[in-house]
Amino acid sequence: MYKYNVSKYQTFFVVGLSYQKADAETRGKFSLGIDQRKSLLDKAESIGLDAITVTSTCNRTEIYAFADDANTLVDLLCEFSIGDQDLFKKVGYVRENETAVSHMFRVGCGLDSQILGDFEIISQIKTAFTISKNRNLINPFLERLVNSVIRSSRRIKNETEMSSGVTSVSFASVQYILDHIENVSEKNILLFGTGKIGRNTCENLVKHTSNKHITLINRTKDKAEEVAGKFNLTVKDYSELQAEIRQTDILIVATGAQQPTITNEIIFPKKPLLILDLSIPKNVSEDVVKIDDVTLLHLDYLSQMTDQTLSKRKKFIPDAELIIEEERDEFYEWLDTRKFAPTIKALKDKFKAFQAEELDYQSRKVKGFDKEQAEVFSDRLIHKITRSFASHLRAANGSTEDSVALLKKVFELEMQEKSK
Repeated sequence: MYKYNVSKYQTFFVVGLSYQKADAETRGKFSLGIDQRKSLLDKAESIGLDAITVTSTCNRTEIYAFADDANTLVDLLCEFSIGDQDLFKKVGYVRENETAVSHMFRVGCGLDSQILGDFEIISQIKTAFTISKNRNLINPFLERLVNSVIRSSRRIKNETEMSSGVTSVSFASVQYILDHIENVSEKNILLFGTGKIGRNTCENLVKHTSNKHITLINRTKDKAEEVAGKFNLTVKDYSELQAEIRQTDILIVATGAQQPTITNEIIFPKKPLLILDLSIPKNVSEDVVKIDDVTLLHLDYLSQMTDQTLSKRKKFIPDAELIIEEERDEFYEWLDTRKFAPTIKALKDKFKAFQAEELDYQSRKVKGFDKEQAEVFSDRLIHKITRSFASHLRAANGSTEDSVALLKKVFELEMQEKSK
């Protein structure tokens, strides 16, 4: 087991839950909006945590952090969501150290996604990282790990066909419509919510249905108008939602609200109505199915739709895992290097002190001595020497401690380090 020595807490954890054990309703209870995540980070800092990042998507909510006890992180998750410890014990997971590192690689590279090869999660990880870094809650370990995961994801996307084909929740919803609705180009389609999933769904609708009767509604109208402008679609005010639902054949809900926005009180269909809820937490009340001629499908059902694209993607899992293994090994090599980084720094400082003494001596002794050029030359020499020592220590394996001890003794680095 690695002793990380990058935090006052020695254990690196991931605590979270995902689609694998938690259904959409349960995931909704632990979902964390952007404000909730920021508040969680503020609380984490106030209790002394020094490295933590939080992701929350439609398929998972996870906290990666250094702590003494995983329960500290579970408590934070429950405090800022509407989930509780008992429910977390049933559906959540806790992983630590190397297992937590491997988990982040698989998640960030799309191997643990509900739709294999879905790389949307990596942008979520980047966003979470930025939020934490802006609060000074990222240490060198977490920064290096996130960058390694991002690099792995990029390599898998570029070097394999893991992300080939168009397979996503937004496309799956359109595929369902194409498979189950006759004369879809003549149907009235209402899209409520123009966030990322809404925009992607809108694009797929325009591309694959040839429908000219698509209407957009968003609480913030200008955002809907921005999306509609790209495709020459109709935009209505949020106040017209109920009237528009009455006229539509297909309602697609992709809002980010924490409570249902579509309830049976606002649905009075004049004809059969198909509702696709792509939101987490659910934004359509389950009781709408009691209304005659209303069919409701949620994101979980759509996410389970498989096609030839997914079958092809599975063939590239071994290639993706090989890339992850390479990047993970590189990460651990860097981590090993950090163990003797203080020794290398002390050694370099010692050489710089020698350099300063010698340059001062030569400038006084030698007439016309080019101190600036000599400094450039000696800097390069110091760099090459310290790099050679670092390479030796990396390759020393079991004898690393003996080598470090010898360097400290020969160059009196113990005294050098203590004086800082």
